[in-house]
Amino acid sequence: MATTAVPVASPEDAIAVIDPRSYAEWGPLLDRFDRIRAETPVVRIESAEGFHEPFWLLTRHEDVMRVSKDNQTFLNAPRPTVFTGKDGEAFARAVTGGSPNLVNSLVSIDAPSHPKLRRLTQEWFMPKNLRKIEEDIRKLAAHTVDRLIAAGPEADFCTLVSAPYPLHVVMQILGVPEEDEPRMLFLTQQMFGGQDEDLNKSGMADLAPEQVLQIVMGAVSDFEAYFFALAEERRKNPTNDVASVLANANIDGQPLSARDLAGYYIIVAAAGHDTTSASTAGAMLALAQDPDQFARVKADRSLLPGVVEEAIRWTTPVQHFMRTNTTDVEIGGVQIPAGDWLMLNYVAANHDPAQFDNPRKFDAARDGNRHIAFGAGAHQCLGLHLARLEMRILFEALLDRIDSLELAGEPKRAKSTFVGGLKTLPIRFKAS
Repeated sequence: MATTAVPVASPEDAIAVIDPRSYAEWGPLLDRFDRIRAETPVVRIESAEGFHEPFWLLTRHEDVMRVSKDNQTFLNAPRPTVFTGKDGEAFARAVTGGSPNLVNSLVSIDAPSHPKLRRLTQEWFMPKNLRKIEEDIRKLAAHTVDRLIAAGPEADFCTLVSAPYPLHVVMQILGVPEEDEPRMLFLTQQMFGGQDEDLNKSGMADLAPEQVLQIVMGAVSDFEAYFFALAEERRKNPTNDVASVLANANIDGQPLSARDLAGYYIIVAAAGHDTTSASTAGAMLALAQDPDQFARVKADRSLLPGVVEEAIRWTTPVQHFMRTNTTDVEIGGVQIPAGDWLMLNYVAANHDPAQFDNPRKFDAARDGNRHIAFGAGAHQCLGLHLARLEMRILFEALLDRIDSLELAGEPKRAKSTFVGGLKTLPIRFKAS
């Protein structure tokens, strides 16, 4: 039975769950989510200053999974799909002619359009098709490890490995020339970098929300200009890459709109590497912190799929998405009216002790790792098979060449509420 009293978060908690700086301090953040989950697993987040519309924070794995799978009751499109303040939403609607999202990508579209758009490239990212490029990925992984070892015995893993490696893979699939990859990395970090001065390239800490919005808008505009030119080229000279598929695609007999086309390119280009980069760095951090586990995995490669899944759960690169419910609904004993906004917090869900035994421990042999880092339901990550393949191949190459591993300094996490993870990972290693 639903409770009559509305559980409302304390002002401190309400600020912390939307503050990018909270997500840079991982231990305290998980402590906070543990307390919230135990006390009020479904709780209303309000803004005393009116910065944002109220929303409901979901912290339990079962609740986040339920909402993620029910794509009829809980929609992506009516409100921003990523947490946004009132001014940010108003700006997006003004710029786009009514949409609450600056980018009209797969993650912000509902049925009936969503499945039609998703089907355009779904086969591209299935295991059968990925086997065609597996050898190319292996060569790239070997080359990436060569670069790391040449830079050793100390190096920043993020700079040399976890950022460039998945970027190159997804750009090859998309059809972006190698010489343009640094530009794609720059724009992705600006778009997802939030208030992190290193990632948004501003060099200034604690930017005002409107300043962050201008940086993001600039990155989106640059992405759009680049991909419109690429699409025009692929219409004239189609190849067998994803850019050609999208440039020449039709839905219901009509080519994609400029907004749909731009959004599709951007989600493949940006989300296709930034999230894998974060998970890859997370796995390396865990192995550097646990020499015994590193030795076990090096000796028994059958543990590698477990390393990959655990890294994705433990790191949780996509830290939240927002949904809007279409009808009155009860979640966790709390009645939520139709039209309300909900935050599915994947960080909290992936560290829920009701689902994961000792969730803060990185365990390559974890049984039944039913994490929700890829989402669930109709909007489950399109590139999940590619991400798993890239990570497994890379760690095969790393374990072949590295005999010992440890931290060479304090890693730093990104200040970001949306896509997070390590931005630096100094390591010390002994090569074979």
